[in-house]
Amino acid sequence: MTLDRRTALTGISASALAILLPNSVLAQSGGTLDQIKQRGSIRIGVTQAPPWFSKDPKTGEWSSGFGISMGKAMASALGVKLETVEVTWGTAIAALQSNKIDIMYMLDATPERAQAVDFPQSPLLYYSLAVLARDDLPAAQWSDLDKVGVRIAVPQASSMDKFVSEFASKATIQRFPGNAEAIAAFQSGRADAVSLFHPPLLVARKTLGTGKIVVPKPAKFQASSAALRKDDKPFRDFVDNTFATHYKSGQTQKWYEEFLVSFGLDPKASPAVMKEML
Repeated sequence: MTLDRRTALTGISASALAILLPNSVLAQSGGTLDQIKQRGSIRIGVTQAPPWFSKDPKTGEWSSGFGISMGKAMASALGVKLETVEVTWGTAIAALQSNKIDIMYMLDATPERAQAVDFPQSPLLYYSLAVLARDDLPAAQWSDLDKVGVRIAVPQASSMDKFVSEFASKATIQRFPGNAEAIAAFQSGRADAVSLFHPPLLVARKTLGTGKIVVPKPAKFQASSAALRKDDKPFRDFVDNTFATHYKSGQTQKWYEEFLVSFGLDPKASPAVMKEML
């Protein structure tokens, strides 16, 4: 499938999505769906990581970001409110297991995580691993960064942590609770580079006004997903259907581009988050 960035983004409304959902999924008793209905809200894990989640510093509300848009669409489809619960990438799985949240977007499906949580079959979106590095730091190849004395900041227990630990094992890997702390380490000079997937680095580079964004070779390109509690097929099917519907309609890319524009970034300068548009 080939999608034009301008013409393909005819999104499907959340109310229309509800019509597409099997009645058996929405009406299941027990499990996450039933709890959401009884509570009147769907709880999503959030952490300061634009463009995925962004908190308004003036109001303290989680008001924007791709994950917020997806959460609102799911809430609307289920006829409930959206509830945000602050976590870190490292504590999100524990929050799921202890029933503090119902879903955590942007957690990649790895074999290790799959032992503790479930993932829908349909991808949420696609992205490339990149670094925001000092202007004078060679970073075209991972081998450029795989040197003693090079300090690379990553969010702890993340896909970036795992990949950088493997491909830049000689470097000093600095692990932080989340994206914001890792970026702050780079900003303060405590790290020579920060490694995240490409979209958050666009936002960080604009905010900091310094450094260069590089996708080192060999490029790491993968699908992202969302973590769910184990053995809850009705909710997993709902999430799977939701992701597939928004992805195929182009709404996934549209939400991403809307956030970039709101942040003053040109979507054309960023790789798409749909692999058919890359």
